[in-house]
Amino acid sequence: QVQLAESGGGLVQAGGSLRLSCAASGSIISINVMGWYRQAPGKQRELVATVGVTTRYADSVKGRFTISRDNVKNTVYLQMNSLKPEDTAVYFCNAGGVRTGFIRFDSWGQGTQVTVSS
Repeated sequence: QVQLAESGGGLVQAGGSLRLSCAASGSIISINVMGWYRQAPGKQRELVATVGVTTRYADSVKGRFTISRDNVKNTVYLQMNSLKPEDTAVYFCNAGGVRTGFIRFDSWGQGTQVTVSS
């Protein structure tokens, strides 16, 4: 099994910054892609950013958020700057790759709350 542990959420004023971290652990052979998704109340979960062979960002966060990855630590980060109230959501980490037995995995973290006050 592969577990994801997120940290770094919290309450911040509009215009502020937060940094989210997500560490993957378990019987991992390789991780192909790691990323962040978010879900606001009453809305569907949406992609924020992913990093693998290429890096993708949602249009709504381009220029404000930066995703990065430490392959040695199996950790992905999300630096969030110039936060807006509409960024308020539960942020979920996701990782996909191959684990022991050469079995593909697609794992999710438990989510971390980000609240941006106006």
